[in-house]
Parts: sequence; structure tokens; C-alpha cells
Amino acid sequence: MLDAGALDAAPALQLIAHAAGTVKAHVSPECWDRGKTVTKAAAANGVPVAEYTLAFILLAGKNAAMEQYKLRTAQSSHRAGLLAAGLGNAGGAVGIIGASRIGRLVMELLKPFSFDVLLSDPTVAAAEASGLGVELVSLNELMARSRVVSLHAPILPSTIGMIGASHLALLQDGATFINTARGILVDHDALRTELVAGRISAGLDVTEPEPLPDGDPLYNLPNVTLTPHIAGSMGNELARMGDLAVGEVARLATGSAPLHPVSKDALSDMA
Repeated sequence: MLDAGALDAAPALQLIAHAAGTVKAHVSPECWDRGKTVTKAAAANGVPVAEYTLAFILLAGKNAAMEQYKLRTAQSSHRAGLLAAGLGNAGGAVGIIGASRIGRLVMELLKPFSFDVLLSDPTVAAAEASGLGVELVSLNELMARSRVVSLHAPILPSTIGMIGASHLALLQDGATFINTARGILVDHDALRTELVAGRISAGLDVTEPEPLPDGDPLYNLPNVTLTPHIAGSMGNELARMGDLAVGEVARLATGSAPLHPVSKDALSDMA
């Protein structure tokens, strides 16, 4: 942690360029109080998360998790329901909860497809949503209209547990709920109830707690795709974050302003 003691030992320090998504565990408010510049590579880390979310959305359109289970169970006698009403990726509504950095990237990635994209975010005005090419609606309307819902809200006191039983109950039968944000934003007891009943499906890269305890039914449900928080940068994607951090150092050396600064106030909103 770069606290007062660490800063005393580095009086010439000007820039703290973090090559990952959050700086919360690494810097103290003292850094800003002493005029240090702090940057992070969240913009780079958001790219694979948005790509992963897009993959979830497209697979949900094909009901891929359940079709895999049916094929594995029936084997050579399985026949896909090619005329299944509501399935496919040539239309229908996709709901994005939160116009965060990643939420906006997902909306951008969805543009080449034929979806009606709905957005729920109390900080976004209708004119801005129109500029993003999406329809701004309430959270309840988004849940009720969307065939696929993807959560991208930040962690704030007001967003913890923001998706509860009443919201999940609004989802259409057969809808898919995707979470690549944070598990704490969702009431997992309510989500588990819906998933065990088989009424909806889910793609969950994050849970609460993380990982889930041994024996949790979500591990084995055929309508749940559960992955261990791998949507963010891994493997060859890590270099993208390193390049961004190095770029911020280069900008400092040439007297340019950083492209991805972090404010002191933003610390409280970080995961």
C-alpha cells in the first residue's frame, strides 16, 4: 500500500500507473493529498470482459447451455428445436443494466447485430441513450422486456443487492441473466430459487460469495453456465494492460496529461 510512509520514502514520485483494473488495495488518499497522479488500466481490462459478455449473449440466444445438456443426456437421439419460438440472434431485446465503461463497450459490440438494446441507468439521460443507439427504460421494464439481461453496474451502497426477487420475477420464462460485474449486486438466494426452478437461465462469471460453497446447486444446474471470474484480462490479454500503463509513463515523460487518471473520489466506488 502506498501510504504516507511509502510516499515519504519516494519524495520524487510523480505518477502511480497501475497495470490492472482497480487501485483500491494499492493506494491511499494520501497519494492525492500530496499531488501524485494515479492511473489505472481498467479501460484495457474492460475489453475482454465486454467480449466475454457478448459471447454469453450470443450463446444465450441459441439456448446453448440447455442444448448442450439435452445433447449430452439424449446423445444420438437428440433433435434440436430449430423452430423454437423466441430463440436465435436475429432479433429480440437485450437489456444492459449500467452504462459503465464495460456496459458501453458491450453496447458498442452489439451494434452489428439485430437486437433491440435496452438500457437502465439512472445517471443517463434519454438524449445520451439515443446517442448510444439504445432505448432508455426503467429497470423493471428492462427486466420484463429483455430476452437476455446483462449486469454492468458499479458497486455502490445503492447498488448492492440491486437485483432482487421482484426484479428476477419479471424476467420472461426462458430468459437469461448474465453477470460479469460483481456477485454482491445480486440477491443470490432469489437467483438460486429461479434457477433451481428452471424458469430462467444464467451466465455467471461472478457470484456472492466467490467461489460458492461446496454443494451449492448452481454448480450442477444445466441452465447455468458458471465460470470462475475469468472474463477479465488473462493470459495474452494481460499485455494490453501493461501497454496502457507504460503509455501513461511515456505521457508523463513528454509532459502530456494522463489518459486514464483516477480521482480520489473514485476510490469509494471501486471494487
